[in-house]
Amino acid sequence: MCLAIPAEVLEINENTAKVDFGEGVLREVNVMLVNAKVGEYVLVHAGYAIQVIDRKAAEETLRMWEEILSMEETGDGTLEGSC
Repeated sequence: MCLAIPAEVLEINENTAKVDFGEGVLREVNVMLVNAKVGEYVLVHAGYAIQVIDRKAAEETLRMWEEILSMEETGDGTLEGSC
């Protein structure tokens, strides 16, 4: 299974953007495949922004990820599969 994680675009410099995955997790990603603007959310896979998504969908996805990771940390669930 492959995953794309939503991130908010904080800055753009040509084909590179600084994005925030939440809770202060900042990364540089390549945005040459999308027409993203500062303040928008993008789906990031393997260091590339692959799609611009709306804020509501991004926030809901991040909320679900927090739930999943919380279950994994407490031992209430397991995550299987890889890309």
